[in-house]
Amino acid sequence: MKSRTAFPLGRALWLFWSLLFLLCPPMNAGQFSRTDFHVLTSDGFQIAVREIKLLTNEGAKTPSIILVHGARVPGIASFDLTVPGGSLAEDLAKAGFATYLMDARGYGSSTRLKAMDLPPEETRPLSRAYEVVRDIAAVVREVQHRNSTNQVALFGWATGALWCGMYTSQYPETVSHLILLNGLYGGSTEHPMLGHGSSSEDPQHPGRFNEKAIGAYSTADADSLIARWDVSIPEPDKSLWRDPAVAQAYQEAALASDPTSASRHPASLRAPNGALEDSFYQAIGRQLYDGSSILASVLIVRSENDFWSRPQDSETLAGHLNSAKQVSILTLPHATHFVHLDRAERGRATLINSILAFLGK
Repeated sequence: MKSRTAFPLGRALWLFWSLLFLLCPPMNAGQFSRTDFHVLTSDGFQIAVREIKLLTNEGAKTPSIILVHGARVPGIASFDLTVPGGSLAEDLAKAGFATYLMDARGYGSSTRLKAMDLPPEETRPLSRAYEVVRDIAAVVREVQHRNSTNQVALFGWATGALWCGMYTSQYPETVSHLILLNGLYGGSTEHPMLGHGSSSEDPQHPGRFNEKAIGAYSTADADSLIARWDVSIPEPDKSLWRDPAVAQAYQEAALASDPTSASRHPASLRAPNGALEDSFYQAIGRQLYDGSSILASVLIVRSENDFWSRPQDSETLAGHLNSAKQVSILTLPHATHFVHLDRAERGRATLINSILAFLGK
């Protein structure tokens, strides 16, 4: 029977999950196997994938879960940092789930588009959502094969939520559980950072993305990678909310993901701008996929202090998920866009334990 729930978490539940997480520290990295490989898309791109499993498991729990990054930073830097509290992938593998993270085309160790070696103004924004869906499809096929299963779970963060939602709407039979963290959907026509009146809008053609000014790709240095994270933390001392070692590892892994980063001063990674174009249209109220096509159980998670998604995105998407097996909305009080990299007691523990409870249903 399909159920539909929305629950801003109370303080008692917040403290319960946080204490439970703190009493169960992460396992030693030597207890996990990590395997890196590539899969080939239908249009000829090599997509980098990392598999993380718990060595002591005789048989992994189902479903296997694929983690999909957002607009700027690829999979390993987003989900598998080598410092305590920096690997969502390891936390899920610890619970017994075969966990995979991927780099979309143009990111990390996946095929870099040739246009990324040219000045960005010479080419249209790269790696649009309809293209990244092909990348997810290739990874899903491989995970199905490796685990002898027909269905997988997908987790998408920010623009990754768009990509996972769009994929699931097109291939609904292949996804059993869909988890969307801080994703846009087109729930409002107003967005202070991405929408009308922002640098993303063509001033000569209101309602159109500013393609010529923004170009094929953007660069981001270490400071810019955490600037909005800093702003969204409601504490002058950011270390009270976020382990400095996690932030440093995030910056270092992100820059290391682009082999050309050291050729620029300051060092910076390149990220395709197709994600920004898609996000602009969602920010002004367009839905880029139809939620009514999704059959999976869906968990929509939003951090209260998120700068990317809006409450209306969660509400509108939930209202469109007419065919979903189950729909839940989870609001994380005071949490940031980067909640899975924040300290356990700042929302990370609640997020992880809520995901595990959702996958267990």
